[in-house]
Amino acid sequence: MEKSVITPSRIARVSALLAILFVVVGGVSILTGTAGIGVAKVFRTIVSGWREGHLSLESSEQTILFSIRLPRVIFAGIVGAALSTAGVVFQALLRNPLADPYILGVSGGSAVGAIIGILLGAAAVPFGIPALAFLGAVLTVALVFLIGSRGGGVDSNTLLLAGVIVNAFFSAVIMFCISTSSSADLHTITFWLMGDMSLADGEKIVLMGILLAAGAGVVYCYARPLNLIVTGEETAMQLGVDVKRTKIVLFFTGSLITAVAVSFAGMIGFVGLVIPHMMRMALGTDHRLLLPASFLFGASFMVLADTVARVVFSGMELPVGVITALCGAPYFVYLLRTRRM
Repeated sequence: MEKSVITPSRIARVSALLAILFVVVGGVSILTGTAGIGVAKVFRTIVSGWREGHLSLESSEQTILFSIRLPRVIFAGIVGAALSTAGVVFQALLRNPLADPYILGVSGGSAVGAIIGILLGAAAVPFGIPALAFLGAVLTVALVFLIGSRGGGVDSNTLLLAGVIVNAFFSAVIMFCISTSSSADLHTITFWLMGDMSLADGEKIVLMGILLAAGAGVVYCYARPLNLIVTGEETAMQLGVDVKRTKIVLFFTGSLITAVAVSFAGMIGFVGLVIPHMMRMALGTDHRLLLPASFLFGASFMVLADTVARVVFSGMELPVGVITALCGAPYFVYLLRTRRM
């Protein structure tokens, strides 16, 4: 896509194209699987159903399409959009191309909370594991901000170092829990650590959708200040941006968006790292366009990755984080080798 002056019509046009891409990818995902529900059959059923006023699919086929695959597509889209949006925010605030949604220790804290929940049997309680994972992420973010705050302000470099240290500590805690857990818990822990979309349901989708919409709305309200902060904090202050307030609001909002995604879907790497770079290369650096583009393209990418994870091996399902890492790592190496980021 051509990089040009950012106007409301261009933002709407690009967003519409990427929304159509998501619908197409989602449709392909819904019709892809081992159940053998072909595209031609579904198309004929829809046409005949439109004429007759009802669908003629078998009940088992309707269950697969609309109760299993469709919620999973929406769930994966929400997670991808959340991680991509948070990635844009952290890369801008830290002015670091290697920043990702887990940079402030969110992944480590959330993982420890989830693992504690798994070991304590919290899976039997509705939202038990996600609630503990979210609590761990929020407490970790609060700890990192407590360490990284200096003189009443928020220093980006100190926050970055605090996040790295906290993540390293929690990685050791995770390894300890894994090494001392039973074989039954080990599979659940490992699958969660690599990302799991199989537990999608209506309640989770509604809750995550509301939280993501609120967080993304807050972030987009700060698109113009983000453009100025990227050029330099002193320049942004001279142009009237309240840098301290902006950084605090966006750091917490980005962390909470990430915490929501991680607590429900597990740890999924490279999405928030690579997708913002791809959109920045294609569309430019203006956050008025970059934020909605990353939001929508991240959703499509996650749905595609989850589809591949479901069907790449017959009779088994891979954690979606394996697919995102296999796709994201080579692409990021390509970026490092061919472009200055």
